[in-house]
Amino acid sequence: MFASLGVSIGLQMILPFPYGLGAALAIFIAFPMLLRKRYMSRMKGYGDSGTGGGFFGMNSSGTGVRYVCLVCSNKHKGGTCPRCGSKMQRADF
Repeated sequence: MFASLGVSIGLQMILPFPYGLGAALAIFIAFPMLLRKRYMSRMKGYGDSGTGGGFFGMNSSGTGVRYVCLVCSNKHKGGTCPRCGSKMQRADF
């Protein structure tokens, strides 16, 4: 983070006002995103690996969220229960 701050200050001193500010903001935004992508690819949880995503790496099987009806305890994948028509449900991960 300090490296991006140093480069940003250096660019603001070299480039004229609007260009230096734009370059500094671009570096300050892009550098943490690049670090996050690199870190997540090391942890095998980002990009083309196919194992990441979801909530903290859960739900990697691609099945999605299933719901359980609170009235009849039917497991389904939608807004309303297909068995009883109730909208009262809880998420089942």
